[in-house]
Amino acid sequence: MIELLRSNDPVLMSFAASVLKDAGINHNLIDGHMSVIDGSIAALQQRILVPEDQRDEAGRLLTEAGVELTS
Repeated sequence: MIELLRSNDPVLMSFAASVLKDAGINHNLIDGHMSVIDGSIAALQQRILVPEDQRDEAGRLLTEAGVELTS
């Protein structure tokens, strides 16, 4: 798995995960509950990981949807 997107914006991450899910792209949204550990100040970012062989397609889909990728 390779990191595709990193953000502390839960709306953006939910949208990106939805785009990937609708397209049938395997992905993992990780670190979503880390805000509990950091006191809910959103200092720790969530990440979306995708398989390396789906990275290009996933990146294209998110870019077309208006999401600026971090990696």
